[in-house]
Amino acid sequence: MNLLELLIVPSKVTIGSFQHITPILFGVIFTMFLINYSRKRLTKTEQGKTIHYLGWFISITVIGFHLYRIASGNYNFKTDLPLYLCSLMGLLIPVFTKYRKFWMFEILVFWVIGGTLQGIITPDITTGFPSFDYFRYWVVHLGLFSVIFYFISVFNMRPNLRSVFKSFSALQIYVVIMVGVNYILDANYFYLNEKPKSASILDYFGEWPYYILVVQLIVIPLFLIIYLPFYLSGKKNNYLANS
Repeated sequence: MNLLELLIVPSKVTIGSFQHITPILFGVIFTMFLINYSRKRLTKTEQGKTIHYLGWFISITVIGFHLYRIASGNYNFKTDLPLYLCSLMGLLIPVFTKYRKFWMFEILVFWVIGGTLQGIITPDITTGFPSFDYFRYWVVHLGLFSVIFYFISVFNMRPNLRSVFKSFSALQIYVVIMVGVNYILDANYFYLNEKPKSASILDYFGEWPYYILVVQLIVIPLFLIIYLPFYLSGKKNNYLANS
C-alpha cells in the first residue's frame, strides 16, 4: 500500500498504532490548553458557554454520524443506535454542560473515567482515518474526558463517597434498560450478550455470562479507586487550611 492509499483508505485501528496514539495526544493537549486558557482568560459566564459549546459539538457529532449512516442506507437498529454508554453520554452531554447539576457530575465522573478510559485504551473502531466513524469515536471519547476534567479543574467540582454509590446505582438502571432493549431488538448493546470483537479488558473476565458478573463485582472497587485521588486531595486541602 502506497502513501496515498494510507492517507485515503480507512484501515482498522490497532492498539498502539499511529491512528490510536495521535488522537489521544491531541486530546490531552487540547484539554490542557482549554482548561488553562479558561481559568486564566475567561469570565465565569464565558467558561460556562465554552464548555456548553464543546458539549454541543460532541452531541452534534453523534447525531450527524447517525444521520449519515441512515442516509447511506447502512443502518442497523440492532447494532447502530446510540445506546452504548459512551455514545449515549455523548448524545446527552449538552444537558449536563447547560445545567451543571452536581448529581449529574456525580454519575458522569465515574462513568467517563471508569468506562470511557477503557474505550480510549482499547478502541473498538471498525474503520480508521479518515472515516466518519473514526472522527466520531474520538470526538466522543476524548470530548467526554475533556468535559469532565474541565468541570474538575475549572468549576472545582469533586465527587464524594456517596457519589460512588449513586453512580453505581445509575449504572444498574442503565443495565436493566439495556437488557430490555437487547431482548426486544435481539441486540448486544453494552455488550451484555457478547464481548466486543476487538480486544478489550473483558477478554480477561471469561466467557458470557461470567464476564458480566466479574464486571459487576469490580465496578464499586474501580469507582473507589477513581475516588481515592479526590479523597486524598480533599484531606490534604483540609489539613493545609487548618494548619
